[in-house]
Amino acid sequence: MTTFRTAAEIGRTELGPRPLPGLTEQRAATGLSSVDTVLDNGLRVVAVHAPTVPMVELRLRIPFAGTDPLHAAKAEVLAATILTGTKKRDRVAIDTDLALVGGELDAGVDPERLSISGNALMSGFDTLLDVLADALTGATYADDEVGRERARLVERIAVARSQPSVIAREALQKHRYGDHPYTREMPEAADVATVGADGVRELHADQVLPRGSVLVLVGDIEPDAAVARLAAALGVWSDERTAVELPDLPELAGGDLLFVPRTGTVQSQLRLTAQAIARTDPRYPALQLANLVFGGYFSSRLVENIREDKGYTYHARSSVEFTPSGATLLVESDTASEVTAPALLEMRYELARLGVVPPTESEVDSVRQYAIGSLLIATASQTGLASQLAALATLGLGVDWLVDHPARLAAVTAEQIAEAALEFFSPIHYTGVVVGDAAQLPLLQSLGGIVSS
Repeated sequence: MTTFRTAAEIGRTELGPRPLPGLTEQRAATGLSSVDTVLDNGLRVVAVHAPTVPMVELRLRIPFAGTDPLHAAKAEVLAATILTGTKKRDRVAIDTDLALVGGELDAGVDPERLSISGNALMSGFDTLLDVLADALTGATYADDEVGRERARLVERIAVARSQPSVIAREALQKHRYGDHPYTREMPEAADVATVGADGVRELHADQVLPRGSVLVLVGDIEPDAAVARLAAALGVWSDERTAVELPDLPELAGGDLLFVPRTGTVQSQLRLTAQAIARTDPRYPALQLANLVFGGYFSSRLVENIREDKGYTYHARSSVEFTPSGATLLVESDTASEVTAPALLEMRYELARLGVVPPTESEVDSVRQYAIGSLLIATASQTGLASQLAALATLGLGVDWLVDHPARLAAVTAEQIAEAALEFFSPIHYTGVVVGDAAQLPLLQSLGGIVSS
């Protein structure tokens, strides 16, 4: 009869438990071979040699702002149909050509940009580029395809608008930015229902433009050769106009929270927000670490307080949201109605405490390791590296910023984090929204600083 050792037995020797190996030094990616250039048509291209697997990742970001009230609805339909047929290929042919090279392409849109992302085996790189060029210059937006995708969007939006998180997000955006186009993250279903194929074709002709756009390639490529192949494939995509950027957002100022009534709900959504700084600001590494101490990861002060200690919520976090002209801080949590007021009180308390009681050396060491480790993990794959670079490229940054950032995080001192805590996390800088049932929140107004919509 075969016997097996238990885990405890495997972990012990005659001299006692086996010691755990020490953590190795975190090392940032170095020596990445890359090219960062602008093609004749005005498209910026960042190509990076990362030969972990014989694949190539592609990320295209086209500025896609609009002031027309129906712009968001048309843009959603365009993103849903740009890859459903061209003058050379119908939907089936697009899917088949990509599948034969182990590839895929997907499109999405937000108030700021139209994004097309995809990948393929290196042997199918030229096919991937050909399908992309075909969609950019020859998308047909057939009536039946537009009608089918439009109906799906109407149904999806109607369902999404009933979700508490969506209601809270829309209320927050309007409270922060009023009627700015940046707030139109999701169009009205009724607006989408009015979009026709002609309107989508017109939008494509007006705003799917290379000048001012960014395309990132990451994979088992030789950067110069990849850029040359890309330039040849996209040579027909040309226009003297520049892709449309969003206007700058107004600076956020601290103030009252807006109460948004939602009758009959048993939960409340708390969203607090304040102005922050862009990645290019020298203070950003300290802000990033201060945010982690406050609520940016599971061992943060906020999570320890209102989730682990008091049990007010399952979900609590803070994050840095990057906007077209900078960044904001967002603190969010969903709570049962009966603990909404206590949870908000503790959130305000932790904001104040971060400045009054600066992070300890232990907290600083923990968040520093977490920030550096998370970044290295996120960029270890071709997929993660491509997505990170695409986000940076839209800010005018490139590979060097990403490679150097772990060193910037490592150099941040506890004093700099304490300064960032005082500057950015003081409760007086925050505004936001509370979404809930007023009848179930009798104590909320006693906290002060809350106004009704």
